[in-house]
Amino acid sequence: MLSNKLKLGDTIGIISPSAPIKEDLRERFSRGIKVFENMGFNIKLSKNVYSNTLGYSATIDEKVEDIKEMFLDKKVKAIICSQGGQNSNTILSHIDYELIKNNPKIIMGISDSTALLNAIYAKTGIITYHQNDIIWGLGGEVSEKEINDFKLRLVNGKIGEIEHFTKWKCIKEGEAEGKLIGGNLSTLVKLLNTDYCPDFNNSILFLEVYADSTPLDEVDSKINILNQYKVFDKIKGLWIGYYEKDTELAKFEDVIKNNLKDNDFPILKCNDFGHNCENVLIPVGAKVRLDAKDCKVEILEETLM
Repeated sequence: MLSNKLKLGDTIGIISPSAPIKEDLRERFSRGIKVFENMGFNIKLSKNVYSNTLGYSATIDEKVEDIKEMFLDKKVKAIICSQGGQNSNTILSHIDYELIKNNPKIIMGISDSTALLNAIYAKTGIITYHQNDIIWGLGGEVSEKEINDFKLRLVNGKIGEIEHFTKWKCIKEGEAEGKLIGGNLSTLVKLLNTDYCPDFNNSILFLEVYADSTPLDEVDSKINILNQYKVFDKIKGLWIGYYEKDTELAKFEDVIKNNLKDNDFPILKCNDFGHNCENVLIPVGAKVRLDAKDCKVEILEETLM
């Protein structure tokens, strides 16, 4: 199911399905909003975008109300998450997916928003989008590469090869095609064996890890959780992103190679998606071709109308 492309002058809605926007983040939030306003978009803040009713988060009802409002509002053409956190998965069983299916539109986030992006795709078939958020992405140092990629994909509707911001690396050679699913490793693990987990069969899995909260031994543990759930028996290819605390002694890719040495699918590494780096826009649910030898991922089908 396809959403509509954006046009300059359209309204983008902002929601906070995870961590609250506390006072010390208001300035970064405003800077991130300004980026979209400077691009030519209007902004609508959800009713509870600043809510911190629980002292660590908005309530489930507040978050679900905001999602419903944004999908019902005909003027809102895209929805972007303000930031990540830890608990967006708490709302998944309360969302009206039929309402979303009947009102398809672009929804984008990163980190803990992985739960929302994959659940919406799994329950509705609507392609969702992984790119930087308002606060920690665009609210910091603005990346022209990200802005241009956002316009290229969501305004112009370009498909084909995904942009390279940095040099990519082949971990294991090969080519594969499949639906692109994934996001943050720690969040994706929360979806396993639930109704909100996407189908890993014949997919291309992309994974990133927030190094500050997930040291490599924990990455090792979570990769093994995916392994024990037979995820790596189902996928056709793996694409791994940026890990901020890679060293010469130990890297994210080393954990992957150690655990998946017996798997025969292609594995590709880049530094173009993840925490604290520039992020290409990745369509969750789109059919892609991964070519690890030539270090490219190509979108094979239209993702927007």
